[in-house]
Amino acid sequence: MKNPYLYGYLPLFTIILFSLSFGIFAVNQLLPFLTSIGVYAGMKEFLSEIEMRLFLLIIFSLCFFMLFSALKLIGQTIHEVGMLFFSKDRAGETMSAARGGYVIFFFGSLLSFIGIQSVTILVAIFGIAVLTYFIYTVYKMSHYMTLFGMLGLIVIEILFWSVFITLILYILLKLYNGILASLPFAN
Repeated sequence: MKNPYLYGYLPLFTIILFSLSFGIFAVNQLLPFLTSIGVYAGMKEFLSEIEMRLFLLIIFSLCFFMLFSALKLIGQTIHEVGMLFFSKDRAGETMSAARGGYVIFFFGSLLSFIGIQSVTILVAIFGIAVLTYFIYTVYKMSHYMTLFGMLGLIVIEILFWSVFITLILYILLKLYNGILASLPFAN
């Protein structure tokens, strides 16, 4: 008999590994910036270079941990709402069948350390892991759902993420334009 909780720890390790790789990238990008604006020398009076790197890594990793945890929570909630509307499964077999997909994210998080020097590679690895997980989950759930149910679930998830990402990008663009317009040299 297979233990149903075998993959239960993988989402936590995945989030930690992705957070660490994105945090290392952020620290490597921030330190030259701090040097160029002259803040780095002042910070070295209070902290050694290793302490500064470690503290910045902890802060950035924590921020990315919160971001990825929130995205996982939102994604899982939207997925389960879609399952509520479109699945006829009452025993929860569909959810347990797709749990093996956590391994995809785990290996994606391990691969993310390859791209620590490039944000493009980091985002590409994360995106490929998400897309592969989505395809795997749809395939695994297709055994338990009707064609209409699968299409409904896919549409609701793609629609939600499209609206969500568009809204976030719109807000960021408006904030960026507002900041640029408020700068004194922009007039």
